[in-house]
Amino acid sequence: MTGRVIAVASGKGGVGKTWFAITLAQALAQAGRRVVLVDADLGLANADVQLGLAPELDLGAVLAGRVSAEAALLAHLAGFYLLPGRSGSGALAGLGGVGLDAALALPRRLAASFQEVVLDLGAGLGTAQRQLLAAADLPLVLATEEPTSLTDSYAVLKLLAQDAPARAPRLVVNMAGSAAGGQRVHATLDGATRRFLDRPLALAGVVRRDGKVPDAIRAQIPLLTRHPTSTAAADVQAIARSVAA
Repeated sequence: MTGRVIAVASGKGGVGKTWFAITLAQALAQAGRRVVLVDADLGLANADVQLGLAPELDLGAVLAGRVSAEAALLAHLAGFYLLPGRSGSGALAGLGGVGLDAALALPRRLAASFQEVVLDLGAGLGTAQRQLLAAADLPLVLATEEPTSLTDSYAVLKLLAQDAPARAPRLVVNMAGSAAGGQRVHATLDGATRRFLDRPLALAGVVRRDGKVPDAIRAQIPLLTRHPTSTAAADVQAIARSVAA
């Protein structure tokens, strides 16, 4: 088996990146894929918190060579596996040398056992984040309608064009006030990438703002489990179908 690596990235925090990565992993699992979610937010990981888990092993232990990735995996009732990150520590944020090499090799190793490897990357433009994003088969960049999010998302897209010109990222607009509002965000960023980077930007999909999302996060239950018929659930499921096509 040779699986696919999907990296979920954003230029800034607060855009719902971890929530989206979790929900995408669940949607892909519901579609019959064997999925692992890797919390690769190197230093401020929180996927385990959103899922209500208390892992004993994490990505830090794996990269340090103390345990195998397989030993650190947690099976979630939502149908996918989680490799937790190192929560509440900045120790991995400046990862370099052997540790960085191990981090870059890990997704491909997991892709030998899983059909979909979903990476929840840390916000920002650090070296590790950039290299993990550039190495992914499918880079997904999250943006919202906020002007600062647009600016930061374009910065990510610009660096990705430099780091991996052959990669074709796709945009996900999260927390959109409406489908039309999400389309406008895409049109703005697509226009900028065409004009300044000489490359189009495909739209993976729009996730509309939905009060069921914060409820699921507070309950530490994945959205597709707690509110399977919600608007946001339908939107992420549509994105999962889009990226699987």
